[in-house]
Amino acid sequence: MKLKDQVAIVTGAASGMGKAIAELYAREGAKVIVADLNLEGAETVVKEIAQRNGMAKAVEVNVAKQEDIDNMIDTAVNEYGTLDILVNNAGIMDGFEPVGNIVDERWDMIFDVNTKGVMRAMRKAMPIFLEKESGIIINTASTGGLNGAHAGAVYGASKHAVIGLTKNTGYMYAQKGIRCNAIAPGGVETNIGSSMKSLNEFGASRTKAAQDVMPRTGKPEEIAQVALFLASSESSFINGTVLTADGGWTAAF
Repeated sequence: MKLKDQVAIVTGAASGMGKAIAELYAREGAKVIVADLNLEGAETVVKEIAQRNGMAKAVEVNVAKQEDIDNMIDTAVNEYGTLDILVNNAGIMDGFEPVGNIVDERWDMIFDVNTKGVMRAMRKAMPIFLEKESGIIINTASTGGLNGAHAGAVYGASKHAVIGLTKNTGYMYAQKGIRCNAIAPGGVETNIGSSMKSLNEFGASRTKAAQDVMPRTGKPEEIAQVALFLASSESSFINGTVLTADGGWTAAF
């Protein structure tokens, strides 16, 4: 097993990519903290993992709250003794608003979840990793963090920021035994669309050209395989970079 006896946290793990990552990590021997705002959904994932003889614990987490992030990481250490892998997967979409239609409250909410929550979890985990001189961070970015026509301005900006944070962290701690990488999924069949509110017709119409050249959508399990690779020793020389998983979508432009 590729992650035998490793302790992992996966946020946004009650559904979609986070669920697939948590389940795969558990099958590969990791002890997993299944973190999500939806506690009932997280507990269902834990039950499914337990049925396959895996080890996992559900934790209710709003990644926009520092106290929830602290509790999440403290729970991993209290339950399993340490933390080896942090997967910052939780995120929400915007409504495809261009900059002329952004309201401050929307900007703040999306950045609190997509960007500040990632930073806070990394910051909380870093002393553990530094003491161990080892640790792996995997951030779920997006092709929207690489290009300008895959979502609205707020989502795109928040994911561009995650990529910048990932690259900086990978470089800064490269000599400390800590690796930090990001995955940039393309269109994946998840329920993130449920976080979209009041779709902006102009913004959505402007992204249509990019959407039209998407070869296909991906499955959450396909992204989980990328997350497993980045968490395993097979990717030991990969650090501070972004692995695009989009079926060839962004190769078109």
